[in-house]
Amino acid sequence: MALCLWLLVSFRMQAQVSLYTVVDLALRNSAQVRMAQADVMRAAAGLTEAKDAYIPNLMLGSSLGYSYGFPLGEPSVFNVTSQSLLFTFSQPDYVRSARAALRAAELNLKDSRQQVILDTALDYAQLDKTQNEMAALDQEKQYADKLVSIEQDRVLAGVDGRTELTRAELTAAQITLKRIHLENEAESLRQQLAHLTGLAPSSFITDSRSIPAAPDFLQATDLGRRAGMLNAGIQAAEANAKSKMYIAFGDSRQTFRPQLSFGADYSLFAKFNNYDQYFRSFQYNNFNVGIQIRVPLFDASLKSRQQRSAAEAAHAAAEADQTRNQVNEQILQMQRSLAELRAQQRVAQLQAELAQEQLEALTTQLEQGSGSPGAPLLTPKDEQQARILERQRYEEMLDADFAVVRAELNLMRSIGTIEDWAKSGPQK
Repeated sequence: MALCLWLLVSFRMQAQVSLYTVVDLALRNSAQVRMAQADVMRAAAGLTEAKDAYIPNLMLGSSLGYSYGFPLGEPSVFNVTSQSLLFTFSQPDYVRSARAALRAAELNLKDSRQQVILDTALDYAQLDKTQNEMAALDQEKQYADKLVSIEQDRVLAGVDGRTELTRAELTAAQITLKRIHLENEAESLRQQLAHLTGLAPSSFITDSRSIPAAPDFLQATDLGRRAGMLNAGIQAAEANAKSKMYIAFGDSRQTFRPQLSFGADYSLFAKFNNYDQYFRSFQYNNFNVGIQIRVPLFDASLKSRQQRSAAEAAHAAAEADQTRNQVNEQILQMQRSLAELRAQQRVAQLQAELAQEQLEALTTQLEQGSGSPGAPLLTPKDEQQARILERQRYEEMLDADFAVVRAELNLMRSIGTIEDWAKSGPQK
């Protein structure tokens, strides 16, 4: 039983994990997302608090104490008071401000989710590229070691000089160095994914098929408009600016405008405080209810608060404009950069195809012994060099492919569609 359990755990640890699963776990585990969720809860409580100003409160208290001579205080055994706001010109604006602040918090949560998705997808795609590149390097190392062995035989036979052997050994050493670098990079990426998802670093074996294809952005002409509609960062900044504007408007309408409040008070008086001796009429039960009307005519602190809230509203509006402009500029720059990266990707793909075709032609000539009359005789050394070159071109193609994927992910992040993209892949 224990052996079966160990085999099951080992299998799960070595199984491939899809991008969809990694992103889902990252969203559940992310501290950034959890902080944004807490901000949403706080903003929702702020909206409720602004509305609750119209709901009467209820307070229970007591003022028991001994009195000598003329009673100086209220001799209540207990008292019940209730107060609430009836009407002000400003409170509706404060409610609108709290509602806009809640909307901004919700959009900030969405923006945080998209950032987590970007970080996770980039790490996953880079780890997938690194794993494929390491596999190619393993093959390349085999070819390099075989080339070194061939060169050692050729040097001993006097066919090649020592320089050719050194060159072959250098190629093998460079491959070993690159393999070590990629191993360190892969380990770092697994650690980052582990921190994002909460899984063990050793559990990350990527599945290239789970990475969805990105939309074609090169022909799109409305990315800036789409970003204004979908980018959560822009929308959150605009909602925050609207919230500040409502606060400023509400503060500006407090002076010279009436404020109505409701109040009620019930007290049960005590007889042992001498009230019955010093007052002509005494009763146990006492009740007051009424409406208070206040009209602020001058309040220096209120005027300063109006100036401060107006400045904050202006700052938030400018910040929203700045965010929108920055995103539009980034989208334009990334779209142009993507066109260049696509061209580089095509060059790398053609170079890899050419190297593959040359290797196949060389292998055929070695197997069949055919070739052009007068051409140099092909040797196993040429075959290993061709195989090494083919693997190098393949690795360069992997790097070019990842550069394109990275640009596309950042572009989708700026537009605001990266979460839809991440959810479109296989849910393995």
